Amino acid sequence: MSIPPTELLDAGAPTGVGVLETRLTGLSRERFARDVWARTALLTQRASDFSDLFSADAVDELISRRGLRTPFLRVAQDGSTLPESSYTSPAGVGATIGDQLDDTALWRRFADGATLVLQALHRTWGPVADFSARLGTELGHPVQANAYVTPPQNRGFDDHYDVHDVFVLQIGGAKRWFVREPVHPDPLRDQPWSERRGAVAEAARGEPCIDTVLEPGDVLYLPRGWLHAAQAQGEVSIHLTLGIHSWTRYALAEQLAQSALAELRDDPQMRGTLPLGVDGPDGEIDLVRERLLAAVTEADPAPLFHRTRRSQGRPAPLGPLAQLKAVDGLGPNSRVRLRGELAARLEGPRLATRVGWLDFPEGELPAVTRMLDGEVRTAGDLGVALVERLLRAGVLVPAEQ
Repeated sequence: MSIPPTELLDAGAPTGVGVLETRLTGLSRERFARDVWARTALLTQRASDFSDLFSADAVDELISRRGLRTPFLRVAQDGSTLPESSYTSPAGVGATIGDQLDDTALWRRFADGATLVLQALHRTWGPVADFSARLGTELGHPVQANAYVTPPQNRGFDDHYDVHDVFVLQIGGAKRWFVREPVHPDPLRDQPWSERRGAVAEAARGEPCIDTVLEPGDVLYLPRGWLHAAQAQGEVSIHLTLGIHSWTRYALAEQLAQSALAELRDDPQMRGTLPLGVDGPDGEIDLVRERLLAAVTEADPAPLFHRTRRSQGRPAPLGPLAQLKAVDGLGPNSRVRLRGELAARLEGPRLATRVGWLDFPEGELPAVTRMLDGEVRTAGDLGVALVERLLRAGVLVPAEQ
């Protein structure tokens, strides 16, 4: 029995219109992809009410009550990042870890004009985590989330560009943004703006292509490489930045080259030693180029691509107590579903996921394939023994979770 590769990036994602259209741009996914994605900046005023995602109360709770450690927060002022020791301290009896956030020190820094940057909110704040996961599924690229909290009339960072695309969601207050076209279009992740300080500084003296004040509910999309700077207006500004870590053709080329080199390891002639006294590639490079070209032509980068993609995200949360209850109470009528954001892919008899891989006998493959559609199913439909194995592996979760 032959089962073709099956991939499901987010079993819990709704079909049809997604958050890209309904909450960020007002554009269909197709129009955004055709006219905007990785091409130009886009300002969408009054895009949505984001109070369900984040708020001033969320900022206070994260800083004062959650016991966050660095690097879940950094502090910037006058274009520079402040040392972590200036806003961290041990947390007292039972939690004497030295790099926990010190809310008093942070208050003093903030009152002095510093910007607080809450990093990786896709890991620490549930509503933002869920929203980021849905957006990442729609875009097909990993998404991270940071919040920037800036006192009135201050800015945390000078003009710069990012090496990832961003959606800026204004949560509270107002912030004036200056946006300029790239000095280095489509920078790779190892090509930061700091390598082009002179060009960035010169461009920052020119007229911006966007000069606007973002107010709550406004959204600004910037492709990687676009220059920007922002300054809070007459009250505290809070905005979310959703960073899109775009896959590039260069990254795919890297994986193709790695796959080709892996093939060459099995070529005895390529493992051979160069002649004695060799002082350069002359006389050998033609053979190496020929074999390398052949290996690149034959190489399949897909397995490495999918493995790398799985490594860049995390599955949806799993409650260990709810999971144990589901295992203990398992019966034919138990309702289960595929865990979200698993990046599950069936490759022959092997199911590869973000929580590991499992091999299945041929007789179970039809049930596994049905499971990948993300629909709620009963254990009796899939097979009680199979469901128990998948619950214990963290691949299935109770449908109520």
